[in-house]
Amino acid sequence: MADPSVAPATSPPVAPATSPPVAPATSPSAASAGKAPRTERGRKTLRGILDAAAIEFGERGFHDASVSGITRRAGVALGSFYTYFDSKDAVFRALVRDMSDQVRDRVAPAIRAAPDQIAAERAGLREFVAFVRGHKEIYRIIDEAEFVDPASFKLHYATTAERIAARLKAGAERGEIRRDVSEVHAWAIMGMNVFLGLRYGVWDEDLTLDAIADTVADMLARGLAP
Repeated sequence: MADPSVAPATSPPVAPATSPPVAPATSPSAASAGKAPRTERGRKTLRGILDAAAIEFGERGFHDASVSGITRRAGVALGSFYTYFDSKDAVFRALVRDMSDQVRDRVAPAIRAAPDQIAAERAGLREFVAFVRGHKEIYRIIDEAEFVDPASFKLHYATTAERIAARLKAGAERGEIRRDVSEVHAWAIMGMNVFLGLRYGVWDEDLTLDAIADTVADMLARGLAP
C-alpha cells in the first residue's frame, strides 16, 4: 500500500529529537458500524475508550479484560461504551487498527523529513522504538490478535510491509538503494524492527534510540560483509 511517508525529503533535516507526545487522532470508523461519533465531544469519548482499552487489554489480556474495566479506566458510563462499540471483541478489533494507525502516524513525519532512503529507514526505526517505549502494551495486544482476530493480525503486518516495500521501491527508483529490492527486503526490515522494538522498547531501554538506529542504518548501508 502506498503511503505519504514513502518519499524522503530532498534536503537534509535538522537532526530530530524524540517526537513529543501528541494526542492520537481517532478515525470515526474506529467505532462499530453505524456508531461513529458525530461531535468533537463524541470523538474525545471514543479516543478515551480506546486508550483505556489499550491499558486494560495490555495489563489483563483479552480474555481477562472486561468492558466494565475499560469504562472504569476511561471514566465513562457503561452506556457510553455501547454507544460506540457492540462488544469487547469489537473494541479489541478497533484497537488493533488504531494502534497500527498510531505507529504509522508516529513514524511518517520522520521518514518524510529524511534526506535519503537509508536515513528514512533509520528515522522510521528510531521513532518506532520511541513509540514502543511509551506504549509497551502494543506487543501483547498485537500478539493476542493472532488468536482473537486473525484477520486484524494479518492486516497489521501486511499493510506495514506494503508501506515499507513502497518506500523501498521509491528509494530504488531514485538511485538511493539497490534496484532489486523486493517484498522479501520489506518483510526483513519489518521483522528486524519488530524484534528491536521488543528488545529495546519493551524488555529494556539500555541503549539510546540513536545507538540502535545508527547500528541498523550502518548495517543496511554496508551489509555484514567484512
